[in-house]
Amino acid sequence: MKVTLLTHTPEPEKIVAAAARCCYSNDDPNKLLEEMTDEKAAKFLQKLNDLGHQSPLEHVSFTFSISGVSRALLAQITRHRLASFSVRSQRYCGFNSADFIQPPSIKKNSEVEKIFDESLAQCKKNYDELIEKNILKEDARMILPNAAATSMVVTMNARELLHFFGLRCCNRAQWEIRSVANEMVKIVKKIAPNLFIKAGAICQQRGYCPEGKFSCGKAPSLEKILGIYNRQKN
Repeated sequence: MKVTLLTHTPEPEKIVAAAARCCYSNDDPNKLLEEMTDEKAAKFLQKLNDLGHQSPLEHVSFTFSISGVSRALLAQITRHRLASFSVRSQRYCGFNSADFIQPPSIKKNSEVEKIFDESLAQCKKNYDELIEKNILKEDARMILPNAAATSMVVTMNARELLHFFGLRCCNRAQWEIRSVANEMVKIVKKIAPNLFIKAGAICQQRGYCPEGKFSCGKAPSLEKILGIYNRQKN
């Protein structure tokens, strides 16, 4: 799995801060941006975080290259409908035996790994035979499994990235998309540390876990926090 940042909105923290400042100022937005220093942007972004005012984050975007991931991951990540995707097509691109993703749980057991590898090898053999019999790739691909590898270009605005991180950095997220999300967090925090100061699982962003009985237990539930607050209040 490889995650690379291809491009992003220049000076994203200044753009977001100036856009937010526009909501509270009579000055021209161009002037607000020209006068926006790194220090002013950092302070204003802190204020936005405290207020939970996230709409200005939609003005900046980040574009990533993601490769060496499975079609199972593709099915998950494309559920984030505010993102834009360009994905390697199985209609036009051929498929080789190296294009399979093996889960860590499979690698832990040699007997299971043998079953897994043999199944994939049979899929690949059958796929090649269909292609040799002049079956179109778009039809032959129907027998390929979720383990089939793919690559994609993904663009998200900063607000959607925070939402994506909240769900996919969670310990309960599937291991592959969690790995991708964690790599993306590392990248954007280097570019815009104040903008993504709370980036991570939703418990990191909100201070509590909303998963109820499915919680991993590392963060308190909202009910527990409210209980502590009410006891202190009384």
